[in-house]
Amino acid sequence: MALYDITLPLHSRMVVWPGDPEFRLWPVVEPDEDNPFTVSEMHLSTHTGTHVDAPRHILGQGPGVETLPLDVCLGPVRVVDVRGVSAVTASVLEGIGLEPTARLLFLTDNTVLGLVHDSHFHEDFVALTEDGAQWLVDRGVRLVGIDYFSIARYGEEVGVHRILLAAGVVIVEGLDLTAIAPGEYELLCLPLKIVAADGAPARVVLRDINPTSGTTPRSKG
Repeated sequence: MALYDITLPLHSRMVVWPGDPEFRLWPVVEPDEDNPFTVSEMHLSTHTGTHVDAPRHILGQGPGVETLPLDVCLGPVRVVDVRGVSAVTASVLEGIGLEPTARLLFLTDNTVLGLVHDSHFHEDFVALTEDGAQWLVDRGVRLVGIDYFSIARYGEEVGVHRILLAAGVVIVEGLDLTAIAPGEYELLCLPLKIVAADGAPARVVLRDINPTSGTTPRSKG
């Protein structure tokens, strides 16, 4: 079965959320005639690149990322095609006839436009609305991911994050769905186990369990 790495690479020129520290990597130990090793230091936000949000991100002293249940981060997942809409609302979710499932990843026009790989931050990215978030919670969704750096629209982050994280929904942001078609997959999402952290970078992989999945998505129309 094919594996698809949907993790963004970390590098010094990557886009970060406005106000967050830029990713930096530099050597602190370099090889010489007495030492064969290289050791580097990293500087980054807990929400750099492909990452997972923990309740502590919005709920003050809520649980940290090390408490997230691995059984939620691993298992069957549906990649849902919501291309062609400016926001993922409750009415959009109702309109596509979405069946209840534990894990959902949203393929949006963010992927079509290549926003996640762009060298600039885009404020008008497609994201989930508050009523869309509540729709997911009401139907028992336990993990939701999206193809840009926030599950919520720019300037409207608080409400959506609070609805999802207060309900124990795991949020995965910054997914690279460029080579992924809508369909059923197995999700493997492992955030770094950082005690009391509000989030953490993650390596996220899809395993193809459907022979019709895994093709490059095409624009509608």
